[in-house]
Amino acid sequence: MARAFIFPGQGAQAIGMGKALAEAYPGAKAVFDEVDEALGERLSTLIWDGEAETLTLTENAQPALMATSLAAMRALEAEGASIELAAFVAGHSLGEYSGLAAAGALSVADTARLLRTRGRAMQQAVPVGQGAMAALLGLDFETAAQVAADAAQGQVCVAANDNDPSQVVISGHAEAVARAADLAKEAGAKRALMLPVSAPFHCDLMAPAAEAMAEALAGVEIATPKVPVVANVTAEAVSDPVKIRELLVEQVTHSVRWRESVAWMAAQGVDETWEIGAGKALSGMVRRIEKTIAVRAVGTPEDVSAAVESLAAAET
Repeated sequence: MARAFIFPGQGAQAIGMGKALAEAYPGAKAVFDEVDEALGERLSTLIWDGEAETLTLTENAQPALMATSLAAMRALEAEGASIELAAFVAGHSLGEYSGLAAAGALSVADTARLLRTRGRAMQQAVPVGQGAMAALLGLDFETAAQVAADAAQGQVCVAANDNDPSQVVISGHAEAVARAADLAKEAGAKRALMLPVSAPFHCDLMAPAAEAMAEALAGVEIATPKVPVVANVTAEAVSDPVKIRELLVEQVTHSVRWRESVAWMAAQGVDETWEIGAGKALSGMVRRIEKTIAVRAVGTPEDVSAAVESLAAAET
């Protein structure tokens, strides 16, 4: 059995995530402590006992989701399930940073600081209200991309997240995204949902954020990951630290090629994914992309126990 560990992106955050892991596993608690220290604030207090509206802010959600994923990874490691159980790791947008940290390419502290910088830079790249994102349900990627192009009319409007065969998220200027939502319905979309996000991620409007990340990443050491990381930008595995750095900068303005990433891993023999951290959104996408892949979510102590038991059962 070939396994991939996958790491969720923004939208999976929830108050209380990771708290049970921190209470059950000292290694998981240490991750939250390390993130708190790196950021110079008690992000863990916000994650466990704060307001959902504050946690949802991009600059908070990104390091918080990474901390929760790494806490789940430390809990697995405490039970003898190491990162090397995976043939590949992959993450959705910010989840790629979580995957790199889990695979030892980035330190937890550096990852926390990078994601705080990334969140703030993405938020500040476009004035509030000028950008938007919408999920187009029931259209394939090619049709959605064409709808976005037709709606641009001199503005930015692109397919930003190729999530699964029936869900594509578009991003760009608010007026263009609204036009695309109307065109999508004419093109046969079941629904076009405007998303409650504060900025238009993964499009050219994020260029200032890409510049900020290039500067931030230049000062951070990136090691060769213990497990190859499937990059959002290329939908293929990468292990070279120089290339990883380049792709993390490109990722800010490029589409998240999640559907292709999962299909690529399936073609390499992956037949099981473990979603490490908060929520189960990626597992649902995997099911819709490749029905042959078994999925498992690992976000609580109970999930950790079940995952470890599944390994033992597979060995007998």
